Amino acid sequence: MRTRLSRLSRLTRRRARRTRHPRLTLAVRRTTTVLAAVLVLGALLLPNSFVALEPNRFARIPAEAVIGTVLLLCLPRVPRLALAALFGTGLGVLTVLNLLDMGFTEYLGRGFNVVLDWGLLDDAQSYVADSMGGAAATWAAVGAVGGATLLLVLMALAVVRLGELLAAHRERAARGALLAATVWMTCAALGVQTFGVPVATRSASGALEAQAHRVVDTLRDEAAFAKEAKADRFGATPAEQLVPDLRGKDVIFTFIESYGRSAIEDPVMAPGVGRALDSGTEALAGAGFRARSGWLTSATYGGSSWLGHSTFLSGLWVDNQQRYRTVTAGDHLTLTKAFAKTGDWDTVGVMPGVQKAWPEAEWYGLDKVYDAFDVGYEGPKFSWSTMPDQYALEAFQRLEHGRERDRPLMAEIILTSSHQPWAPIPRMVGWDEIGDGSVFDGIEASGEKAADVIADPTRSKEEYGKSVEYSVTSLTRWLERYGTDDTVLVFLGDHQPLARVSGNGASRDVPVSVVAKDPKVLDAIDDWNWTEGLKPAEDAPVWRMSSFRDRFLTAYGSTPHPTKG
Repeated sequence: MRTRLSRLSRLTRRRARRTRHPRLTLAVRRTTTVLAAVLVLGALLLPNSFVALEPNRFARIPAEAVIGTVLLLCLPRVPRLALAALFGTGLGVLTVLNLLDMGFTEYLGRGFNVVLDWGLLDDAQSYVADSMGGAAATWAAVGAVGGATLLLVLMALAVVRLGELLAAHRERAARGALLAATVWMTCAALGVQTFGVPVATRSASGALEAQAHRVVDTLRDEAAFAKEAKADRFGATPAEQLVPDLRGKDVIFTFIESYGRSAIEDPVMAPGVGRALDSGTEALAGAGFRARSGWLTSATYGGSSWLGHSTFLSGLWVDNQQRYRTVTAGDHLTLTKAFAKTGDWDTVGVMPGVQKAWPEAEWYGLDKVYDAFDVGYEGPKFSWSTMPDQYALEAFQRLEHGRERDRPLMAEIILTSSHQPWAPIPRMVGWDEIGDGSVFDGIEASGEKAADVIADPTRSKEEYGKSVEYSVTSLTRWLERYGTDDTVLVFLGDHQPLARVSGNGASRDVPVSVVAKDPKVLDAIDDWNWTEGLKPAEDAPVWRMSSFRDRFLTAYGSTPHPTKG
């Protein structure tokens, strides 16, 4: 009884306010209705990429709005409210997925995968924390979660509001729905367009279908790839038949973060990067080294570097997280493990970007891994990068390459100074001045601020180019200074930088180079038709990154002994 009286009292007070302020009440109701309609129609017409986010996309008639109107008009109040709330919540979820698609397409060149990609959001928060500080990362996470939750609630309330309005004007709403359906079907049949896009659209249901297909394809791919990963052309090759032509050589595989084709061909970045490659080629030639270079098409784009690393070294196309988990949980032969399997090389990894446990080391066949905390660095971080590439290379020289040993060395090195956001960027110092890295304090303090570079696409391009120049220069000068007659260096980019830098529609190609003093090393790859020097020609061969392992093993004398899936 009290509850009923309380409800009546609230209704009485509400009616009294409406009576006292009729114009204000009417304005609020109309404004709320308009905002609800704009929110719902905007969500129904929202594309899933920034490129398509243009005003003409919102000058269309969504089929889902017509169908939803008819359904709400046909239902009594309670089912109508339930359906409206469910439809609104679903529309909110679709909007969140479209926004995630936009972000993933901008950074990784592909849409968001609801099965595989939730873990990457945690990586994104870690990246923000490393680049802009823990507080910024926390607020960004809170804002993202809060914004998504608010969007779901507002979308549900908006559809409920519109449903109640339709019910209050059922006859006029029915005529309007019939007219809209007629116009939609006519425009669809005749292919009518406005501002270059079709008037009749079903983009929301199309986006849902695309997400559903993506889920189904992912689940199918998981089973197919697990079988594919068990088959290996060199899986059963005896140790003595693996890379016999490189016996006695120190073989170093080096990945340069985000070193993509755009760095060499984009008019903003190409001049500086080109000079660094040309001067590196000349300096190495003076030290007795020659180089050959080509292109590889990476399995990833804009980020997820580990997918590029595993693709290059395993000979499998590892383009998503599920494939990565599958292959690293198995025993597929990696290029680095091939050296370990022979028993004739010490195998090490230098991973300055690794700051937590890294169980993949066993799968890669690395006896020892030096992570961010194992190389004695006491200098500043450079945004995401824990240390300058020059320091990482000098530490590798001090800890492994420069030591006397009974066996040659095979190393995998990841250089991180060209990781976004490309600010601040280290500068080269004298090799004898490096010490514990404290010499970089002043360089970091006087460098560009990450927030300033991230906000400006042109500066992002410029600073990205400078970071690649620095990484390439660090590596080539290290080889010039410390390389021996038996040093063989293979270096490449793991992926292109994000679309804001590489450009919309950019390829996934990255440069790859093989450098050595011994002429036999390069003679073995003559039939690859790669370009002389460190800069591949525009028309140099382009291979899938997954093809490199087998080509390399074959070139240096390995005998195939396949295992079947």
